[in-house]
Amino acid sequence: MKIGLIVGSLRKDSWNMKVAKEVKGMFEKAEADIIDIKNLPFYNSDLDGENAHEEYTRFRNEAKAYDGFIFFTPEYNRTFAPAIKNAIDVGSTNPEGNVWAHKPAAVFSASFSGFGAMAGNLSLRQGLVYVDLIPMQQPEIYLAKIHECFDENGKLEERTYNHIKKAVLAFEDHAEKILR
Repeated sequence: MKIGLIVGSLRKDSWNMKVAKEVKGMFEKAEADIIDIKNLPFYNSDLDGENAHEEYTRFRNEAKAYDGFIFFTPEYNRTFAPAIKNAIDVGSTNPEGNVWAHKPAAVFSASFSGFGAMAGNLSLRQGLVYVDLIPMQQPEIYLAKIHECFDENGKLEERTYNHIKKAVLAFEDHAEKILR
């Protein structure tokens, strides 16, 4: 099983990217890789079709190779990261077919606030259903005060690591049930 990790924060020192890099090593039954969306242009049908923009083609081909996805999002104005919305749009408008269809998904969110980007997480999960992704319902991962969840060496503190690890293992089970 191959899982794609998609990070909505494009900042160089993104906390969500730091979480995704930690998650990458937590899988026991799957292989996981980060799918880069930094250079994916905003979806524009003028850039699509027979001569699709090379980044659309690269992204779609890469996404098609994965069996499931975990999205990592901060919260912007009570919703999820626009970079993720763009990636979802590019993948769902693929002329060869929706790259997301019938695949398992999860959303992990992190922020400096005490709510862990909960509103962004929930709004993203709602949107996943429309493009035919099958979101994991439990456990939910909202990482509050993310800047306090890493130690001085840049590693997740044990309590946070264990919390996320349980969710990763639950996602593996979720994905296996769907992919059977």
